[in-house]
Amino acid sequence: MHKPRAGRAGAGSTRGTRTGAGVAAFLGAAALLATAVPAAHAAPQAQAPATDVVPGTGTETPALVDGLHESADAKAAPADAARSHLAAKESRYRIADPGRDLTPVQTLKQGADETVRLQQKHRGVEVLGGQYVVRMENKDGKRVVTGTSGKYFTGLTTATRATVAEDVAVRRAVTSVAARIGGATLGKKDVQPSEGAKTKAAAALSGKAGGLVVVPKGAGILTYRVTVRGTDTATGRPVLQDVYVDAHAGFPVLQYSLIKTMTAPRPAGEAAKPAAAPRAPAATTNPGTSGTGVKYSGEQVPLDIYFDEAAKQYSLVDYARMATTSKNTLHTWDARAVDVNDASGRWPAGLKEFTNAAPDYSGDATAAGAVDAHWAAGQVYDYYKKVHGRDSLDGRGMTINSLVGVTYAGGPFVNAFWDGQKMVYGAGDEQYKTLSADLDVVGHEMTHGVVENTANLVYAGQSGALNEALADYFGNAIDVTASGAKMDDPDAGLIGEDLCRTTKPRECAFRDLNDGRTTAKDYLGVTFGTDNGGVHLNSTIFSGALWDIRQDLDPKDPFLADRLVYKALSTYMTPLDGYTEARNAVVAAAKDLGLSAKQQNVVKRSFNAHGIVPGWENAIGVDSDRLFGKLNIAGTGTAAGGGWWATSKSNDDGSEAYSVYAGRVDGRGTPKLISPNDGRYHVYPATDGKTVVWAAFGTSSLDILSRPIAGGPIKTLYTSYTNVQNLHVENGTVVFESFDPFGGRHVGFLKPGDREPTWVDGGRYELGTGLPSLKNGRIAYAKLYPGETDYRIGTETYDIATGRTQLAQQLGEPQAIGQTGITGKNVFWLVDENVADQGQMAVRRSTLEGTGTADISAESGPGALIPFDLTASDDAVTVNTLLPDTQYRNETLPKLWQLSADGTRRERLSCNRGEQLYPSAAGGRQVVWLDGTTGWTDLVTRERPAGTC
Repeated sequence: MHKPRAGRAGAGSTRGTRTGAGVAAFLGAAALLATAVPAAHAAPQAQAPATDVVPGTGTETPALVDGLHESADAKAAPADAARSHLAAKESRYRIADPGRDLTPVQTLKQGADETVRLQQKHRGVEVLGGQYVVRMENKDGKRVVTGTSGKYFTGLTTATRATVAEDVAVRRAVTSVAARIGGATLGKKDVQPSEGAKTKAAAALSGKAGGLVVVPKGAGILTYRVTVRGTDTATGRPVLQDVYVDAHAGFPVLQYSLIKTMTAPRPAGEAAKPAAAPRAPAATTNPGTSGTGVKYSGEQVPLDIYFDEAAKQYSLVDYARMATTSKNTLHTWDARAVDVNDASGRWPAGLKEFTNAAPDYSGDATAAGAVDAHWAAGQVYDYYKKVHGRDSLDGRGMTINSLVGVTYAGGPFVNAFWDGQKMVYGAGDEQYKTLSADLDVVGHEMTHGVVENTANLVYAGQSGALNEALADYFGNAIDVTASGAKMDDPDAGLIGEDLCRTTKPRECAFRDLNDGRTTAKDYLGVTFGTDNGGVHLNSTIFSGALWDIRQDLDPKDPFLADRLVYKALSTYMTPLDGYTEARNAVVAAAKDLGLSAKQQNVVKRSFNAHGIVPGWENAIGVDSDRLFGKLNIAGTGTAAGGGWWATSKSNDDGSEAYSVYAGRVDGRGTPKLISPNDGRYHVYPATDGKTVVWAAFGTSSLDILSRPIAGGPIKTLYTSYTNVQNLHVENGTVVFESFDPFGGRHVGFLKPGDREPTWVDGGRYELGTGLPSLKNGRIAYAKLYPGETDYRIGTETYDIATGRTQLAQQLGEPQAIGQTGITGKNVFWLVDENVADQGQMAVRRSTLEGTGTADISAESGPGALIPFDLTASDDAVTVNTLLPDTQYRNETLPKLWQLSADGTRRERLSCNRGEQLYPSAAGGRQVVWLDGTTGWTDLVTRERPAGTC
């Protein structure tokens, strides 16, 4: 598990995704907790009640009510008592029928305290992130409600009957994932000369609908939740994503990965929830015994193991810890013969236990990381049981399975993850030991299980960053406690520092909770396609605040901070919380635990120091001009041409289907609504300054529509039953790419009056074309075609008037071609000739006749880029690119770099902090793009590059 290394995933994983602060931002204002207590509560009179009420935004139900002492039914079940309280106080909560609209999820009992989690349903359909929590105290035969918090969306009115067929939703979801992970290049992996290969490609991804879910934006969006799993054919890594497809229009409105890894690798390693693991054999007369083991560090530690009397051998199965509760086990498995793909989508076949003739484990078990994993799992279990009274990760004594030593394609897998039921640890490599060899890594992964079974923070955006922050905090707290390290040790905040083989701890640690990061200078606005919206990139902003609390709250009792954070997690936080909501949760928990005013100020000061304050999102500056703001869109693209831009936009809270707008690139005038407001999603727009064309997602098909900017009727140019994207228009001719889930990609065009498209490759299955561009009646595109002995890849132009094609001269043997761009003088494209590097690609140029080929940016050497998108004018070429680096930072996020046509000049187009996507040349050196710096998706522009930044 190494620090993230740059790779080619930036291409597929950033195109077609929404920028923003995360799921909470995507869901709009309705999903955000109010960031300040109303003035009426800021300075209460001495005789005023102690109750604090923090209102919710976009809902009549409070986000947090604290300081209550109201009677509840002591004889009823906790969930019934909680719902009765909400019903009795309808004027406060505005929940008309809690018995119908709120279903019990979990009741957590800690002494006299009871915490009831309730899931919101709208007309019987689950509401994404709609959870409300009721906290009660039950002792001496009396029960009182002490507080409530969460998100209950009162404005939902959407119909709950789907009009899109389930199989259509599944197909759209699979296509969306396929486009995200592989749509930015066309390479030899994409098309093979057999129909059988198509079947294999189709099997690489599969989708399964998990029922209807209401996404709580505005009046609500009824969606199918489709889980797409399989393998990324480009990287071989597993895929597991939830895609929410509008059940009334068929467009994927939300999409993110489900796997919770220790780091954010490029390409992102994703994993699926496994099938149920086999239970350990029932203990007979011997529920367990004691042994010892030698850790990777050489330290000898005690182990709880099992002696099989029949086989006369010992195994790493711990029956002792849960012998008096669930009678489940802590079980460590040998996965050294298992590929990560097989470990992350199912329970791997052929797993074996680590057995030994004696109760003392060393040698092979040490080298595999089994001793460390087994010992550490016990340490984490003991911590949660002794400090927080929690029996295992789910609080109900679940089995704890640890798989150690997995590999990736026969090579190193340097990561670890929790997949919903088990921990999986990579074998390490020449730089890193087996991933189980550091207690904070084990504590981190197991804490993901605790988070999933408490607040269940959605693993994307700010809520996902909180998920990671809490895993880091508790993992490190467990490690520091076990090692006896002092909190004022500069290295106390390092995560994974004990895994280093060849370097010093600080040089190879994955994260540092003492890194001092703040929202103002370090928050990175990224899309869900990048690190699930920044779950690792932005985590230490919050975990750093928590670590400061642990350092400063009570040096003599660091467990006080642990209990505070655990109480906030288990009894206050809900799935869609962001930084501000989580701050409020910790502050409220501090009051709940009876911390002194001085201690509460320590908590607030720690959050202030990291910029986690009300309105922090507004403090991030930009150097670009905003043309159209807060688009609230996902996966739509943008375009410019003839002095105009075109893009999609939803309404202010993002609850409506997307509409296409057009406006002037000089910012003058008011943007025009181009598409009809008919409930369909209108996306992938293109314009030449005269006409706008776009794709409209319907219940079973996609339409390519057009309309003059000056006004006039909307025309349906073509109806497709596969996905179309990458549209271009010029003088009435429309070019597009057809992209289906079976691996087929073909470029087609429609001339004025055409009823059916002309395919530049004839639509032949043994050919593949994609990534088109259009200028002066010529189309440039990537082409995959059979050679004498193997498939070849190249860049071709097609003259629409004559049908003449021309392959461009190559400099080597391309393995993949990226986005093309054609101007009045040249053709430009991205090319990858060395697939073994970190994803670098050359920016290549030829004449319109395919001659004079040269690189204006080399694939190798100093300054080589990792580009995944390109746009060109006669004066400049702008590429969307990553930079090779050993860690994520602002400079390594997708940025726009502009090159002169001859490659002699290269500058950053914008110095904005955050992701920059979908560039489109507007003439000269001006470019428009979608920018995520502010935490929103804004359409912005610059007329010239910003410089070196």
